[in-house]
Amino acid sequence: MSTEKFGIVSGPAAPLMIDNVDTDAIIPGPWVLSYGARFSEGLFGRWRYAGGERGNPENPDFILNRPAYRQATFLIAGENFGCGSSREHAVWALRDFGIRSVIAKGFGDIFYSNCFKNCFLPLVLPAAEVDRLAATAESAAGERPMTIDLEQCTLTSPDSRTIHFHLDETHRRALLDGLDFIGQTLLHDGDIAQFEKHDQALRPWIYALPSARIKPGENS
Repeated sequence: MSTEKFGIVSGPAAPLMIDNVDTDAIIPGPWVLSYGARFSEGLFGRWRYAGGERGNPENPDFILNRPAYRQATFLIAGENFGCGSSREHAVWALRDFGIRSVIAKGFGDIFYSNCFKNCFLPLVLPAAEVDRLAATAESAAGERPMTIDLEQCTLTSPDSRTIHFHLDETHRRALLDGLDFIGQTLLHDGDIAQFEKHDQALRPWIYALPSARIKPGENS
């Protein structure tokens, strides 16, 4: 399946320099279970709202409630961002809010994988570089954008520095083309059909079974 492509993305960057932000902090359980609400409403719900409860006034001190960062495109984070449970809703909440990428010192493994399933860029940079980006994002206060050019693998900071980074080519190409894992698989549709045709010739008895509902060349 296709989703929003990630080519050149520019916008405000919000610094959230807290280590070990787990997926329950990114979107707490009560918001995961509230299917009628937008997931962005629950993003950092325990920190964004007084008492951590829906319906309460916003906490004005939380970074994403500050006027400069309400339209944040990027989030700058510390070590081990997205650790904890495997809930994919954490990525959905960030994307639903409008954030396209988290730049961090490191990520939880499952969260990192879930990002690429949703055309979301988790970018790891050296700790000193992340600290410097966070400081420049704070001083820019949303008035000077940050830009990521995934074609060139460059990040332009709010103070106009150019930072080069590396990303696995499979992940980079999928983001550029706006493809989730299903979309990437369908790129090989012809090879899959050819394999199924060859397999039917080798093992026709499997395809003769009543339970064999998928014919060679068809997608489930």
